Amino acid sequence: MSIIGIIPARYASTRFPGKPLADIAGKSMLQRVFERASEARQIQEVLIATDDERIASHARSFGAPVVITRADHPSGTDRCYEALMLHPKMYDYVINIQGDEPFLDPRQIDTLALACDGSTEIATQMTRCTGHDVLFDKSEVKIVLNSKNEALYFSRNVIPHLANIPEKEWHLKYDFQRHVGMYAYRSDVLQAITSLKPSVLEKAESLEQLRWLENGFRIKCVPTDFDSRAVDTPQDLARILKEMQAGQI
Repeated sequence: MSIIGIIPARYASTRFPGKPLADIAGKSMLQRVFERASEARQIQEVLIATDDERIASHARSFGAPVVITRADHPSGTDRCYEALMLHPKMYDYVINIQGDEPFLDPRQIDTLALACDGSTEIATQMTRCTGHDVLFDKSEVKIVLNSKNEALYFSRNVIPHLANIPEKEWHLKYDFQRHVGMYAYRSDVLQAITSLKPSVLEKAESLEQLRWLENGFRIKCVPTDFDSRAVDTPQDLARILKEMQAGQI
């Protein structure tokens, strides 16, 4: 299977404008993501997709291929699809690589890429909830699975409910899984899902992937030991810089 990694990068982030260009110890966030992603062995190319010439110019300065996309995309998924259509070479699969994870481990990409076997429509990653606080944190998305490790549902609430067991013990009594949000899409499926209208469940949970499930698409969930370290705000960046100075990264 041929696989391309696409990094959606927009300038106008609400919480952190210009985030892809933020400096992290001498390199921009975008350059760090690109360099990490380029170390993955299971993909053939890494492409940056942006709607902003400042980001495009910067990407070219460190040798990254880049395409300019529309500015009105509601999600990175939509931006990935336009980038694929603008690219001269077609691929069997697209991996959506988050542009705000500067310490991404390339092995995380490789693990997801191995699930792209032609029959997989969409793949994403999951890791076990090992503590009560993480399990009940509504910013952490939980997953329930079928016997093929395909998602039945994603929720910000804890699923499933464990009857007659104290909540403090739930993480000890059941193998709860939480979502690690990198996606791989088969190219024909990527085309199909970007034409779907927002769904009832998607709006209820504010989770894009529920639109795909509601419309009958299958999402393969792949275990990973690598967690995401996203930079969403300037405060996140300040914390990461301190961790770097302390030798924790």
